[in-house]
Amino acid sequence: MREVVDGVFELRLGFVNVHLVVTDDGVVLLDTGVPGQAAAIERALRPLGELHAILLTHHHPDHAGNAAVLRERTGARLITHAAEAPFINGAFPAEEPTGWLRKFVFRRIGRVEPTKIDQLIGDGAEPIAGFTAVHTPGHTRGHLSFLLDRAGGVLFAGDAAVSDRGKVAASRVLDDPARAAESLSRLAEREFEHAVFGHGPAISGQATARFREAAASS
Repeated sequence: MREVVDGVFELRLGFVNVHLVVTDDGVVLLDTGVPGQAAAIERALRPLGELHAILLTHHHPDHAGNAAVLRERTGARLITHAAEAPFINGAFPAEEPTGWLRKFVFRRIGRVEPTKIDQLIGDGAEPIAGFTAVHTPGHTRGHLSFLLDRAGGVLFAGDAAVSDRGKVAASRVLDDPARAAESLSRLAEREFEHAVFGHGPAISGQATARFREAAASS
């Protein structure tokens, strides 16, 4: 686990990153990794404090995989977009992935245990002090990114974007490529110094510029 900026930690769990943010009310977890990784997240939490809330960017099993068990064990509030909720609480059956890459990944990961959601939010919501939700559909219909008002601004991009060697691009796995491009442009309009991703290394310093470069070439 590494500290990206003051009180913002990145925990790499295989091919996906989750993020822990220390706040005055406790620790906020952004996404939960693939099923079976709850123990690793709990170990990372021990020196930081009690888990206060879980912000889910979207319902895919590499991001929501441990939401149920962590919510049950810690009592943390689970927060996500209304369009993601039916896939998380079990109202809709798990999506059947399309394309060979998605089928392979989802087969390896397995299915997510359904769980109750404590709060549904949309664009512009501030579910926790210092955090603002940005609706960034394209990867999924209800995908959320989050902006944290700290250290010049920290963007939690989820799968609205990926990073590779300091460059930013849209995810290769998209439900709606046109909306994904629009979401990337929306993020590029914001101001933030740092950005972290579900997949790929964090960008520390001048992160907005990398997003503007990506939006211009998309």
